[in-house]
Amino acid sequence: MSGDGARRPRVAVFRPDDERIESAVELLRSLGAEPVADPMLEVEPTGAVPADAPLVVFTSKTGVELAAEASWEPGDADLAAIGPATAAAAREAGWTVDVVPDEYTSAGLVAALEPRVAGERVVVARSDHGSDVLLDGLREAGAEVTETVLYRLARPADAGDSAAAAAAGDLDAAAFTSSLTVDNFLAAAADRGVEDAARAGLANAVVGAIGPPTAETAADRGVDVDVVPDEASFERLATAVVDALDVESTHHD
Repeated sequence: MSGDGARRPRVAVFRPDDERIESAVELLRSLGAEPVADPMLEVEPTGAVPADAPLVVFTSKTGVELAAEASWEPGDADLAAIGPATAAAAREAGWTVDVVPDEYTSAGLVAALEPRVAGERVVVARSDHGSDVLLDGLREAGAEVTETVLYRLARPADAGDSAAAAAAGDLDAAAFTSSLTVDNFLAAAADRGVEDAARAGLANAVVGAIGPPTAETAADRGVDVDVVPDEASFERLATAVVDALDVESTHHD
């Protein structure tokens, strides 16, 4: 990263092209960075709603909002939400949330639900890219698990500006918010014929991953991760990435 102090560090952000990218851009600017907004995920609703079950698990704010828009109601079902943002969306829909794990991951959800799911029907309502960790873990705990795919996550056709910036050596940091954003970044780079150069650009940048599963995917794909925040939220990720850039620029000055 350049240590001239005048140039704001350029940080790639991959959130879906809705209020999430807008608030991410706003946050990064407030932290003194120049956001490179490059939505890597597009939400395609399936129109499905969760099946009836004593326990319904939501793994994203998007899933909750789509179910609520389709006029789905939990009825007598207990609800589990993967983290505070998902729980807040559920409460906003007028639902009661019974379980939020201490760790906002699939493994965290399994740990929180293990004691209560033996012999129980559980519906996991999520995207088509959910990890097997959740389904397998709940089944191992004795639950009868059904998955409802509420939406598909596609890579937008025009994604990849951040990969081009990385390839040109013009990216100071990248803030990956899911395993899929890592895969889609590399796929977009390959589509543009700049994968090797983009990988080299990432190697010279500060790479942040929102949580351990995303960091693991990046490592599996040969991308070194420098920063994983202690809480899986975009705010913590952005702050940790910008802090790491500040440390790096100090070393270069």
